[in-house]
Amino acid sequence: MAVRAVRGAVQLESDTAEHMHAQVSELLNAMIERNGLAVDDLISVMFTATPDLHSDFPAVGARKIGITDVPLICAQEIDVPGAMPRVVRILAHVETPLDKGGISHVYLGAAAGLRRDIAQ
Repeated sequence: MAVRAVRGAVQLESDTAEHMHAQVSELLNAMIERNGLAVDDLISVMFTATPDLHSDFPAVGARKIGITDVPLICAQEIDVPGAMPRVVRILAHVETPLDKGGISHVYLGAAAGLRRDIAQ
């Protein structure tokens, strides 16, 4: 088993806690499913949010879907002029037999434009 990093991002339509929780949950579930993972394969998860998101911590969305015994941390993205607004990014460290090339990074909706080179 190797330790790999799985990336993901989603752009929120609005800054409400309920919407954030739903979108983060959808993104995490897609990252887990597309990489054939189980919650037990998660080592740690880092969330970042653009400075215009402050209704809640993105990690709450993970807790709401049962990810309760995995270390989670939230941070703020750098405030770059002209950057896509209302974006939550995820970097999950996982145990997996997949090689680096086999990892599916997940960018939902408009966030796919952030990394066209790796979005799947």
